[in-house]
Amino acid sequence: MFTRLEWMIAGRYLRARRKEGAISVIAGFSLLGILLGVGALIVVMSVMNGFRAELVKQIVGAQPHVLVVGSSRDGLRDFEALADRLKTVPGVTRAAPRMEQTVMASGPSGEATGVLVRGLAFEDLMDLPAVADPEYFEGSIDAFEDGLAMGDAVARRLGVFIGDKLTLITPPNRDTVGGRISTKRTYTVTYIFRTGYYPYDNQFVFLPLERAQALLNKRGQVDGIGVNVELPDALERRDAFTRVHSDPTSLAIAAVLPPEGWLYNWKDQNSAFLGALDAERGAMFVILSLVILVAALNIISGLIMLVKEKGRNIGIMRTFGMTRGAILRVFFICGMSIGVLGTVLGVIGGMLFVTYIHEIQLFLEGLLGISLWPREVRGLSTLPAIMHASDVVATTVVALLLSLFATWYPAWRAARLDPVEALRYE
Repeated sequence: MFTRLEWMIAGRYLRARRKEGAISVIAGFSLLGILLGVGALIVVMSVMNGFRAELVKQIVGAQPHVLVVGSSRDGLRDFEALADRLKTVPGVTRAAPRMEQTVMASGPSGEATGVLVRGLAFEDLMDLPAVADPEYFEGSIDAFEDGLAMGDAVARRLGVFIGDKLTLITPPNRDTVGGRISTKRTYTVTYIFRTGYYPYDNQFVFLPLERAQALLNKRGQVDGIGVNVELPDALERRDAFTRVHSDPTSLAIAAVLPPEGWLYNWKDQNSAFLGALDAERGAMFVILSLVILVAALNIISGLIMLVKEKGRNIGIMRTFGMTRGAILRVFFICGMSIGVLGTVLGVIGGMLFVTYIHEIQLFLEGLLGISLWPREVRGLSTLPAIMHASDVVATTVVALLLSLFATWYPAWRAARLDPVEALRYE
């Protein structure tokens, strides 16, 4: 399609002489703009992929994939039989009865704060990977039935360590002749964990199920049953109109529930958060694509200046028999060479940056002496990045299409140039 002569002429035009230095500068900035835009888009999309994957991993690692609950007053009473039925549902890997309520916690230092108490059987706690195999821990999870387990952030805030006593105070939940009063119990801290997901580390306290039932004055019942499934990502959110789930696993679970039971999954519970991540991801792709668009507009201005500068040459080539199509292809090569080279270098640079992003983070933190990714703010201890081939392909396609559209108009103008007009004043 492109002849050797056309490539040769385009190459000569791209190697601008001194008097055409402005064109060369514009071409250089266009190349740099596309390179930075493509590289930044790949890096940002990869970081957002990693951010989402890491958070989802921590979320589903410390909470059930599906939660089956009963009425707010009575909870679930025949929960053991219901848990057994749920375990027979295809795709279900675990069904764990649990209690959960926000209470006040107080440590030996007198510090007090609100915590989320969750009551689980020991074997069900061991099925939570984020707690049983955490990022960091103190004490022994095997001693859980002799005390309690808690997140390291809330432990630091209360000033408690392994072996210390933690006092839990519930809202008023017992009727006496003097009115409703709170329940107050003291437990030994036997296990402190860090999941890596700060909101959980900052509020969770786990108690053995029977002790949680006694503390919350709900003996013989549970608030819900946590269900884990083989494919948590396959679960779907509740329909906004019917308020039911349409995925096969949720439908199978719903089929064995009693009339007062209903369910919601981890995507329902975190729908606002996941929706914000998806919206932010789409917005960042569009915003950073504008950087590539600006660089592509520089290609237009640079090629228009080149066409104007080479008007006499175009007229001579047309006089010697070069067709309009050949002229169009010459300038098309000039513009697309900038776009393709910038895209290739941007893809390579972006992929290298993502590959060594942790080393770059550590280097910058050591150089600047600050934490670029504080857990207390971000909710994660390291900067995550996962590169998807689809993002690289989408970025490459966007950059090449914008370069194509930016190149076409100046090349078309060059092809439409009348040789008589181009040589009139020569």
